[in-house]
Amino acid sequence: MLTVYNCIVNEHDIRLVFLAAAICIFSCLTAVDLLRHARSSAHQTVWLCVSAMSCGFGIWATHFIAMMAFSPGLPNGYDGLLTTVSLVIAVLVTGLGIRTAITAKWRNADLAGGAIIGAGIAAMHFTGMAAFEVEGRIAWDPTLVAVSIGTGIVLGAFAVRLALAKAEDKTRHAAAAMLTLAICGHHFIAMGAVAIIPDSSIAVPANALPASLIAITVALISTIILVASSIAFTVDVHNRRNRLELQRMHKLVNAAVEGLVICDGDTIVTANESFLTLTAIANASLDGVSLAAFLPDARLRSKLLSDQNELIEADLVGGDGQTIPVELIAHTIDFNGKWHRALAVRDLRSRKEAEAHISYLAHHDALTGLPNRRNFNARLDQLIATAASGEETYLALFCLDLDRFKEVNDLFGHAAGDDILQRVSTAITRLLGKDDMLARLGGDEFAVLIPGLVTPTAACRLADRILEALQSENLNSPIGFLISTSIGIAIFPVDATDRETLLNQADTALYQAKAEGRNTYRFFEAKMGAQARERRLIEHDLRNALQRNELRLVYQPQMRMDTGAITGFEALMRWHNPRQGDISPTVFIPIAEESGVILQLGDWALREACREAASWDKPLSVAVNVSAVQLYSHDFTQRVHSALLHTGLQAHRLELEITETALIKDTNRALTTLRQLKTLGVRIAMDDFGTGYSSLSNVRAFPFDMIKIDRSFIKSVDKNEQAAAIVKAVLGLGRGLGMPVLAEGIETPDELEFLMGESCSAGQGFYLGMPGPMESFRHLVSGDAQPANKKLVAL
Repeated sequence: MLTVYNCIVNEHDIRLVFLAAAICIFSCLTAVDLLRHARSSAHQTVWLCVSAMSCGFGIWATHFIAMMAFSPGLPNGYDGLLTTVSLVIAVLVTGLGIRTAITAKWRNADLAGGAIIGAGIAAMHFTGMAAFEVEGRIAWDPTLVAVSIGTGIVLGAFAVRLALAKAEDKTRHAAAAMLTLAICGHHFIAMGAVAIIPDSSIAVPANALPASLIAITVALISTIILVASSIAFTVDVHNRRNRLELQRMHKLVNAAVEGLVICDGDTIVTANESFLTLTAIANASLDGVSLAAFLPDARLRSKLLSDQNELIEADLVGGDGQTIPVELIAHTIDFNGKWHRALAVRDLRSRKEAEAHISYLAHHDALTGLPNRRNFNARLDQLIATAASGEETYLALFCLDLDRFKEVNDLFGHAAGDDILQRVSTAITRLLGKDDMLARLGGDEFAVLIPGLVTPTAACRLADRILEALQSENLNSPIGFLISTSIGIAIFPVDATDRETLLNQADTALYQAKAEGRNTYRFFEAKMGAQARERRLIEHDLRNALQRNELRLVYQPQMRMDTGAITGFEALMRWHNPRQGDISPTVFIPIAEESGVILQLGDWALREACREAASWDKPLSVAVNVSAVQLYSHDFTQRVHSALLHTGLQAHRLELEITETALIKDTNRALTTLRQLKTLGVRIAMDDFGTGYSSLSNVRAFPFDMIKIDRSFIKSVDKNEQAAAIVKAVLGLGRGLGMPVLAEGIETPDELEFLMGESCSAGQGFYLGMPGPMESFRHLVSGDAQPANKKLVAL
């Protein structure tokens, strides 16, 4: 009777036991690797079969080599058919278990697959024992049989779970060790359950295979299969890694923004997705395609395929036949063990579009899309050169400047100004022919070129149509602002024969049109040139007058009519120009307003007058004229406040004189500014009342402290009945409103007598006091008593 102990210790050849253990360990390591590989392989079925054969042969070889190590001491052999059947069972049942473990989606499928493999170990073992022929009868211990089967199933289940766990060396080794225990544990426990009872009546068949032959054959075949499986596995893993590396490199290449093309000579081998997208073709259609299909220029292809490595710009022909501007550079590379030419293709469409846009912006106005000054100058030079060498025709140059455009920006904002510029450009463009040109030179300045005129006067018709078109635009104005323009016209070669002079002449004519009431056009005349040059010289000198201390203030006294007492002085600006001498304010003040210099001059005059008045002993008032440009500047109130703070003059002593003409440009804005000034305590006088846009509503709406009658009504008021009636009406209006009235420009005793007879409040003029430096009036502003005016006392 055999026991487990006797079976393991005494009844086995230790050398064959080690051989069986070695084959078992090797087969288990191979089986775990193949199992993992089969799970993630793209050819899962193939590797599942390889894994099943490797694992099944390992189990079968372990069993039969261990059986060869078993020494019962009786004649024995093996039935060849059952031995083969046991191998088939090992392979099929193991394959079923592996398939279940890696393909089944239900929970614990890996444990179930391992359990099937354990059952396959038992099925193979007992089939193999059935093939064992011995001279005696075999008896089984049911308990040990059950234990052996359970050991194989449990250990097999957990071995597969470990094998399919996270792919680390320690789990791989643990899975292989557990699978080895499952095979060896089942075998030796099952062998311990065997009892052989010698019986000479049972003979071993003559065709039974001897144990030694089985051992050698099994070991050799199993080793070959396992080694082959390992080699196949190693090769497949290597190839798979290569494929993954190629895929990774291909993805990396496809990630490149530039197109990449690999060429064998003149034939395309492969290309990345960027190139396929660029050319709008499918990858499959690139196989064996010649590079000439995309680059027809043979000279260009020859240069690319040479070793120059030169950066080249070219036109690439896409799959849809469209040409694409590209930048090319080629390098020689080793591709699949052979030298190829790699072409990098960069799409230049965006760059070309950007360059074209930049070029467009360099020659066109961004807001209106019209040619800009640079484009206009080039076109004008071209037309002058063509006209000078061709037929005797004329070239008309129009310079246009929108009237009161700055007021639109100030009142309605720049968006409204931009809208007007666009509407003007559209309206004028509709009137021009294909050879004519409208350009925006900057701001609200436009220019029109009309080549090929038969007579200079033909330009009149276009000028009239431009003015009419802008008047029509006013009907659709969203802001109710009237669009108009002044036009200056110069004719080549009548007025000038070069660009600069022609532009100057047209600009001179434009200023003349503005001076004559705007919304009109004027042709250049020779006398305009002298006037324009003189105006520009005055403007230039005026900009430097403050720095050169050429400006000064003179003061004219203002006095009460009833007592002759001095009430204050009006500060008047004077300019002595070193080149021309004294220049009248009626000349330089309008120029200062048009050029914007009036802001600096006005600030200086305000501070200087306040500083002077603050030094007087007597609290007399000082009157300062305010330009419309100053009134509508955004910080005029702050400037007045600053002047009062820096000079220390009391606010009620400052009187600001503002004309009605300045108020009508934006009555709401002007009213807001005047109210802010009144909050400071400053007095406001309506200057030049009776001229311009005089309206009784203005007197009622605006917070005036005084009305000043214009000198044009005072002149000969004692003789001119109409002037007398107007002055009487204004004086009556002042008395009715409780507002003092001051008469300007009193130059004769009769004028003074008339005004006194009509109870005029105050006056000033040459007869009462000539404007002069403050030093000549110093005695009137110092001391405790203020003397009466002698002329008034005499009257």
